[in-house]
Amino acid sequence: MNLTEMGKAAAAAKYEVQKMSASAKNAALLAVADALTGNCGRILEANGRDVSRAQENGMHPGMVDRLRLTEARVEAMAEGLRQIAGLADPLGEVLDRFTRPNGLEIEKRRVPLGVIGIIYESRPNVTADAFGLCFKAGNACILKGGKDAIDSNTAIAESIRASLAECGACADAIQLITDTDRETTERFMKLNGYVDVLIPRGGAGLIRAVVENSTIPVIETGTGNCHIYVDEYADIQKAIPIIINAKTQRIGVCNACESLVIHENTREKVLPALAEALRSASVEIRGDERTLRSIPDASAADEEDYGKEYLDYILSVKTVDSLDEAIAHINRYNTGHSDSIITENADNAQRFLNEVDSACVYANASTRFTDGFEFGFGAEIGISTQKLHARGPMGLKELTTYKYVIRGNGQIR
Repeated sequence: MNLTEMGKAAAAAKYEVQKMSASAKNAALLAVADALTGNCGRILEANGRDVSRAQENGMHPGMVDRLRLTEARVEAMAEGLRQIAGLADPLGEVLDRFTRPNGLEIEKRRVPLGVIGIIYESRPNVTADAFGLCFKAGNACILKGGKDAIDSNTAIAESIRASLAECGACADAIQLITDTDRETTERFMKLNGYVDVLIPRGGAGLIRAVVENSTIPVIETGTGNCHIYVDEYADIQKAIPIIINAKTQRIGVCNACESLVIHENTREKVLPALAEALRSASVEIRGDERTLRSIPDASAADEEDYGKEYLDYILSVKTVDSLDEAIAHINRYNTGHSDSIITENADNAQRFLNEVDSACVYANASTRFTDGFEFGFGAEIGISTQKLHARGPMGLKELTTYKYVIRGNGQIR
């Protein structure tokens, strides 16, 4: 189908999906989850072709890791769908109810967004996650993945569509755009007659292109220049494992720590031991002048380092003299994603949580928890770093809007 035909099919499918009962949607999601694991071999074979092409083309190892699927990752995709099936259905929730003096009864009720378009890069798990959340929230979706993952995305989407058809559900609840050229992406961004909301998931370039060129309302998911601040009252036994986890567990993800901010009074207590642990994980340190005193083999950081999402085994380090300076530095260079403080001082923790302007702020925990699965949402459609409609991990409720339902008894104005 061409894009207009896909838009028409999705516009029809959204009404079919929103009429489905919660139990029918849940049964379909469970069937789709079983089909994904049942088709694991075919999905991994397709993914293998994508990974081979990516490596031949010199893709960065961090990005290859995002692209690569394993049996465990396919099972995790299926488990995400099962968790979504187990969540409460958000549709029909009454958000507010009141009666006007003239007797009109007014109800504010949660309803689907409609057709959700998603443009994403080399993460094939997004295909399943996006479908599951959109479907459970009563929406249809049109997906446009990157060319690097085209074989993987196609195999996953075909498995989902076949399973939906077997369940008697509308297969057009998920559609995948298989043309990978830029022109198709640009035309997709103009499909506002059929698509209600567009969500980009990927790097800064993709997100900027969508925000600047789309005629469809956009929910902006942001890049992640995430910080950890080690306060002067930090517990060092907590600090080092948190930093290592946030930096090295997976480097190619938006909730990985990219920048460390450390109080001068803690610098000598933390940095030498931390540097040894980071060296064992092959992490390069780029720091300011005081950092270099504690870690002589570190590289000098420049202005660009403090604002950069590396997606690599690189960590910038900035030394500060106060909590105020730490907060100011983070608010200047962060991307509004996730930032954490390590401290045993409750007042400092509360100030940090109140004053750092990010979608997710932590005290004494890794930034890696900014994730729909970890938040108990089953999965996520993305991490919103904007402030309109949705912010942070976007689960079911973030894929809904509301309408007013008014009941009268002959009232006229």
